[in-house]
Amino acid sequence: MDRLTSMRVFLKVVDEGGFAAAARALDMSPAVVTRLVADLEEHLGARLLHRTTRRQSLTDAGEAYLERVRHILLDLDDADSLVSSHTHQLSGVLRVLAPPVLASHVLAPLVASFHQRYPQIQLDIDVASHREPPVEDYDITLLGTTDGFDGNVIARKINATEAILVASPAYLARRGTPQTPLDLPRHDCLRIKAEGPRSRCWRLFRSDDDNQQVELDVQPVLWSNHTDTLIRAALDGTGITSTAVELAAPHLASGALARVLAPWITGRFTLYAALPSRKFLPQRTQVFLDHLTEHTRAGVALALAGCDAC
Repeated sequence: MDRLTSMRVFLKVVDEGGFAAAARALDMSPAVVTRLVADLEEHLGARLLHRTTRRQSLTDAGEAYLERVRHILLDLDDADSLVSSHTHQLSGVLRVLAPPVLASHVLAPLVASFHQRYPQIQLDIDVASHREPPVEDYDITLLGTTDGFDGNVIARKINATEAILVASPAYLARRGTPQTPLDLPRHDCLRIKAEGPRSRCWRLFRSDDDNQQVELDVQPVLWSNHTDTLIRAALDGTGITSTAVELAAPHLASGALARVLAPWITGRFTLYAALPSRKFLPQRTQVFLDHLTEHTRAGVALALAGCDAC
């Protein structure tokens, strides 16, 4: 029995949700997939999967074995990538996980330039929101965090940025430009949905002096838990919203949005790339991290320069 092949087939059965789906993904016959998993179970002396006519599920032994197998195969793939990167053109599949807002505003804009630079690397991007993202299942997992983040993950800092206030020129022409934070309660404000008794409270502070802070009781005209909805509403002239600089960057550069109340901000954010392991970082992962960092920081710098020129 080729134990490595059987381990890879077992992992694919779990990830694909069944023997038939794994067979299609591996370009094998279902009979071969079934036999390889059975051979692995016989070798281990333990059943890894409960089989029914409709679905398969992991046994307790299968759960424990899966976690170790995944790490072993990732380490093997990383070792292969590390060695082959010295003699072969950069290639292979890079799996990336990102929440929707980062996928739309951070990942999507750099795909074309990355593909042009590294045409043999294929990007496999999953877009989903997770309270605890499965970092070990991906080469890179993007995380956007507030100040004080202390997650128990291996992560590389990509960029630190601020949440600024923006509005469309049409809105400002119609309602006027706020001159101080105290003007905000008289404006149409668009806010990310918050929980708790202080949900209407909006805290602002100066980016050049954290000691200058103000808390405002603001009744927004729009609450949303979806950042893109708030940005779209601001672009359409609905009101003033707060968003991270890199998300506003293309709209600030084009003039579709304008910053208001600079240098007041509503928060600071850090973009991290979480990694499954420190060991054997594949070269394709490294070049993507470098490209992501370069592209993101350049976009933020351009946006901030445009804000300063306004």
